[in-house]
Amino acid sequence: MNITAADVMKLRKMTSAGMMDCKKALVEAEGDFNKAVEIIREKGKMVAAKRADRETSEGEVLLRIDGNKAILVSLGCETDFVSATPDFKALASGIADAAIKAFPADVEGLKAAPMADGHTVEEEISAQTGKTGEKHVLAYYAAVEAPFIYGYIHKVNNKLGALVGFNKEVPEAIAKGIAMQVASMNPVCIAAADCPAEVLENEKAVAIQKTKDEQVQKAVDAALKKAGINPAHVDSEDHIESNTAKGWLTPEQAQQAREIIAKVSEEKAANLPAQMVENIANGRVQKFLKENTLEEQEYQMSDDKISVKAALAAADKDAKVVVIKRFSLAD
Repeated sequence: MNITAADVMKLRKMTSAGMMDCKKALVEAEGDFNKAVEIIREKGKMVAAKRADRETSEGEVLLRIDGNKAILVSLGCETDFVSATPDFKALASGIADAAIKAFPADVEGLKAAPMADGHTVEEEISAQTGKTGEKHVLAYYAAVEAPFIYGYIHKVNNKLGALVGFNKEVPEAIAKGIAMQVASMNPVCIAAADCPAEVLENEKAVAIQKTKDEQVQKAVDAALKKAGINPAHVDSEDHIESNTAKGWLTPEQAQQAREIIAKVSEEKAANLPAQMVENIANGRVQKFLKENTLEEQEYQMSDDKISVKAALAAADKDAKVVVIKRFSLAD
């Protein structure tokens, strides 16, 4: 069958695929345009499979708010060149529109949601992969319901966004400020009571180990100084060897340092006061909560050193944040 340049251009306009891909698809489809479109879509799936291990740190984050419902979604790709194209932006926008309309519970539900042309989100993403030869993925999706919702997208690169749900309508200034706070400060939760147990357990474990290491190091440093050895010269085996070669340590001092470090470390670790370690670790966990829970964070939109909780109360004493969602392609 004779495939003309006009046929190829027609299919290209329908799919945005490359000229050679369009010609090959038409030849394979024996001139059937609908079949050729499906061939190109299938090619997209093949390309996606081949590039499954590629990173997708570029792309766009979008949100949609419809009354008391909102979605935050991100379409990822491999390069900023592709993410800047009209086709990519149109697809990302179409996915966001499909998401707020269907309002699925999770990313798998969004993949199955219909787009404006009748194809599913997953099918459209596969087709776009086939057009560009570059991996495209749904990098993130979240659905939010609340009496009042405010969203923020960082407009410098559209790669960072946040949604904040309130228990009631609040002034735009404070709503926007808190949405920007969530985007920039990335709190792990709204309040300390909401912090996931596994996060607290991990922070406590890290705090305990850090406290133990610090107490042992203090004892080692004190013993080294008493022996006339600079602790900074022997803080690792590489430093010991390097500083010995430079003449900053004698071979005898180097060996003495090794013996002191081994002996004092073992003795101090075995005799650390458990209650002291616990108290210091608890203090560190409280510091973590103050810095990483939204309500306790210092409000970045105020010159006064007040918390987000206090700033919101000043705007409306009955207002509370009830849900937060954030995503950044740069994280």
